[in-house]
Amino acid sequence: MQSVVTFEKPIPHLSLPDWDARLYGLQVTADTRRADAFDLRHSAHQLRNETRIKTDWDSYHNNNRLSARIYEIEQWKSTIEDLLTRIDREMNLLKEEKASTERELEQLNMPLLVCSECLSNRDGKRSTELTYDMADMELKKELCVTEANKKLLIDRCQSTWEKINRLESVKFKLQLDLNDKTEALTIDKNMLSLDKDCANITYKTDSLKTPKRMITGEQWLQKVEANRQMAQDELQDTLRLRESLFVARERARNTLRAQTDVTNYMLRRRIYETQRARNELDWQKMKMEENMDKLATELKVMGEQFADKVNALKLAETRLETRGYRPGIELASDEADLGLKEEVRNLRETIRQLQEKLDCGKSTYNALEDASIKIAIDLADKNQSLEVDTRALEMRAALEPKKLKGTDKNLVLASMKDEVPKITEC
Repeated sequence: MQSVVTFEKPIPHLSLPDWDARLYGLQVTADTRRADAFDLRHSAHQLRNETRIKTDWDSYHNNNRLSARIYEIEQWKSTIEDLLTRIDREMNLLKEEKASTERELEQLNMPLLVCSECLSNRDGKRSTELTYDMADMELKKELCVTEANKKLLIDRCQSTWEKINRLESVKFKLQLDLNDKTEALTIDKNMLSLDKDCANITYKTDSLKTPKRMITGEQWLQKVEANRQMAQDELQDTLRLRESLFVARERARNTLRAQTDVTNYMLRRRIYETQRARNELDWQKMKMEENMDKLATELKVMGEQFADKVNALKLAETRLETRGYRPGIELASDEADLGLKEEVRNLRETIRQLQEKLDCGKSTYNALEDASIKIAIDLADKNQSLEVDTRALEMRAALEPKKLKGTDKNLVLASMKDEVPKITEC
């Protein structure tokens, strides 16, 4: 009979070997878990170090890339700003050249007006003085030269206007490019200033997407190079155009000045020739009037002689007629009868000769008078021609350039007039 009652759990009990085996299994499991934990910590530490180093180097390289990109864009921005400054300067200079050319073009109106007035006035000459002389030919040539200069300057002004429009277009494109680069610089600088501790960084949806307008770096470089080359080509062409404007103005001015000098010389030469012809006609007219006076005196004397011979003939014929009434044998052919008949014949021949000479003298006097009238008319025409040519030469005095002296002349000859600052009086 038991004094103590014992109770056992109604579950299977382990034997000691099973218990030892279970303990050994727990030990092995713990060692394995610790080894796994150690390996995990080691690999995690290594991964942390590698990812930190990679992230730092990636951030460093990208920061350097951003800095290089910012530097590159700043260089291109400086280049574009320099090009814009040069374009503005060239546009201002080109506009000044265009304004100078337009002023030169306006100044051609005076030579055209003067040349036209000279041709119109010279066309008012009378009779034989209305000739195609060298002065008339040079005036027409000057008109053609002035028209050619005007057309040349108009073409140059048109080319300048077109070039200014092209420069405006290039300036607009460069300004857009400059604005884009300024905005890109602002974005890249802001991105360069960000770090992982900034408050305004967030996750972005589909951050690896490629925008539709994105181009490659080579394409970007080609575009900016093309813009720079386009601007440089336009600037070079603008320089040539400005030089051509200056050359066109000087050439037109020199050509017109040379033609003006030739025309003035021909007008002065024509005036000299007309004056010489007028003086010759004055002398001829004076000699003609002297001869007419002498011939008139001679005609008067011949007329008196003719009248005297007529009276003498009347006397001789009266004597012959009266002696024909002698009576009887007294009507004889004596010496007196023969002498009177010879006298009548001589007087008749003398009267005939005097009459012929008088007729010839009168016709000569009439011819002299007609020639004198023609000379007087031609002399009046030449005086009127002289007045016309002299007035034309006086009208052309407006085309003569103002004569400069001293420093002003040297500045104009050296084309340095615009370089010297103007002195303003206080």
